[in-house]
Amino acid sequence: MSQDHYDIIVIGSGPGGGSLTHRLAGTGKRILMLERGDYLPREQANWSAKTVFVDGKYQAPETWYGGDGRAFHPGLHYYVGGNSKVYGAALFRLRERDFEELRHVDGVSPAWPVSYREFEPFYAEAEALFAVHGTRGEDPTEPWSSGGYAHPAVSHEPRIQRLSDDWAKEGLRPFHLPLGIKLDERDGKPTPTSICIRCDAFDGFPCLLNGKADAQVMTVDPTLARHDNVTLLVNATVTRLETDPKGRTVTGVRVTREGRAERYSADIVVVACGALSSALLFLRSANNVHPNGLANGSDQVGRNYVRHNMSVLMGLSKAVNETVFQKTLAVSDFYFGSKEWDHPMGLIQMCAKTHPEQIRGEEFPKWTGFLPNAPFDMMARHSIDFWLQSEDLPNPDNRVSIDRDGRVILDIAENNREAHQRLRAKLEELLGPGGLYSYLFERSLYLGKDIPLSGTAHQAGTLRFGTDPRSSVLDLDCKAHELDNLYVTDASFFPSIGAVNPTLTIIANALRVADRIAERLH
Repeated sequence: MSQDHYDIIVIGSGPGGGSLTHRLAGTGKRILMLERGDYLPREQANWSAKTVFVDGKYQAPETWYGGDGRAFHPGLHYYVGGNSKVYGAALFRLRERDFEELRHVDGVSPAWPVSYREFEPFYAEAEALFAVHGTRGEDPTEPWSSGGYAHPAVSHEPRIQRLSDDWAKEGLRPFHLPLGIKLDERDGKPTPTSICIRCDAFDGFPCLLNGKADAQVMTVDPTLARHDNVTLLVNATVTRLETDPKGRTVTGVRVTREGRAERYSADIVVVACGALSSALLFLRSANNVHPNGLANGSDQVGRNYVRHNMSVLMGLSKAVNETVFQKTLAVSDFYFGSKEWDHPMGLIQMCAKTHPEQIRGEEFPKWTGFLPNAPFDMMARHSIDFWLQSEDLPNPDNRVSIDRDGRVILDIAENNREAHQRLRAKLEELLGPGGLYSYLFERSLYLGKDIPLSGTAHQAGTLRFGTDPRSSVLDLDCKAHELDNLYVTDASFFPSIGAVNPTLTIIANALRVADRIAERLH
């Protein structure tokens, strides 16, 4: 057998690719993982707000275009571990109702073709794999669970605990964020010397100390250390997938690595590049049998792109906020609506502290009417920072595509904005009771990007799964309807995205699909 042939090729080393490979490594099958980037360098700049957010050092140097022709740089990160190298490690389960049809003010979030019950055991395994710290029963909208978290929740620092207590007095049920994080624990509790408790460079930053439970740290590196049947090639950009003459089987994976053209093959190929990049790979792999892109007889490849309606907002505490690790609190009371409004709004959670360098990089003049002479460091000392996210409803015209000149086009028409604005209004009502001034500042520089278009965090939906090949790209096992050996394990398969962070669902599904593949290879 050729050394270039494997049992399984996995394209991408993020949460979807890494988790699937980790699961299948024990089968003894020869597995090749292809990652277009390299290991993210561990350097002091990992903790520099200017380097990470203002300079965007770790972002992919690519130019894409909006539907209006405007150029932008997508917030993508090509490293071992994928975008999880800079994620905030908030690892939520989708709510049970998120798997069902859910009516919003702007339309309907469609039901998934499988239920929460099928995903539940894989959620439990995903939480264990990524060391999720949390407390069952606090979150009023969390779905039922077969067991508790293996690790206790990360405790609030004093200012955030006060905020939680103040909001509880207002009738809310704030809860500890479920976080994937590596902590020193004594007597079952995180200790004060836990590395990430001393580090405010977490949400949006790479972790210099590898304390964040990202895909590299939790799946890729442990797999490579324990299993010599798994090979990782870095700086390996997959340019296209080839098929047999009938178009039913992927027979070759074309790769550019260190300036050389290479070709690999496998009995099974798994694509996990991220929802946008996976769809682009399918489109670039068009051939005579698949003229509109691989597995695109439905014309659904690249369509139904969803990402959350997101805002990063900075409030100012009346008292100095000495919190170091701020990302521990969330509020889901308005997830499915409120007494005043019957439609879902979304989730409020904390995010990492604002740094003076980030404030300097913002459009500061628009703030001068409120704080004309406030120094940046003083604003940062009083900041309390929030991440709001609401559901973005699938729309077939919201899509990623490639034009005649080979340019990537990301075309988005926003929807469900009223829900997001109502969620923000709810947060504004809570500022005073929480000991904050009554004004929120937009943080457009989170990840260095304007969130509405180029902020590609939480990307999903471009290769959605379903039972009908006319309206979906993948079957219920996340295998392409039109090919016998092609699977997908990133968030491309999502029919809808809910309003919680999607990474845990990606991991759970990757474990689910890995079991299907293992059965096939047995």
